[in-house]
Amino acid sequence: MFEILNESVTQKDKFRIAANKLLNNCFILKKRDDTRKDYIFIKQNYEMFATYFELLGYEIKINEDQGVIGLVNQFGTGRVELSKYESIILLILRLLYIEKRKQISTYSEEVMVIMEEIREKYAMLKIKTKPVMDKGMEKNFIKVFRKYNIIQNLDTDVNNAEARIIIYPSVIMAVTVEDVTNFYEMTEKKLQEYANNKEDLAEIDSIIDESE
Repeated sequence: MFEILNESVTQKDKFRIAANKLLNNCFILKKRDDTRKDYIFIKQNYEMFATYFELLGYEIKINEDQGVIGLVNQFGTGRVELSKYESIILLILRLLYIEKRKQISTYSEEVMVIMEEIREKYAMLKIKTKPVMDKGMEKNFIKVFRKYNIIQNLDTDVNNAEARIIIYPSVIMAVTVEDVTNFYEMTEKKLQEYANNKEDLAEIDSIIDESE
């Protein structure tokens, strides 16, 4: 059925490991030590992987500039369901990645932020129901997005304001351009309104609820 069936046991094992990583972690990164070999193997055997995942309803996306391989379900199923606050934090991570990347002259450097920067971005939204992130939220989003190879914490105590967090380029594929554009526009508008104390804070909650 596939060429892999005619390959050596070693090749079959490489295929199995890489395919399972894609299914379980969503993204394979060239820059991560534990996924670099999988990234190279998938690229070298793209047709084989594409044929296999097509049967499962997935399309393989490769961004060579960013060094990311991801899966997209062609039928809109098999997606990770995030909570409202996880969705907000994912967008914040995306925005921080873009901002930091503009400051870095080369893609060889990793994008790193500290927890306090994420807290500040979140607090600026002034969400009425949860205006600041608590320790549970911080530990949870680290656990969730680390699982999907979107971030990696470098420090054990993630609740420390100076805790270092690498944001991987996979965050680009995890959030659509439209989402980020809308989020930027909403954020800038609301921040201006809040600064002038002219707007009821409840409105932002209704906007967020509608996006769930």
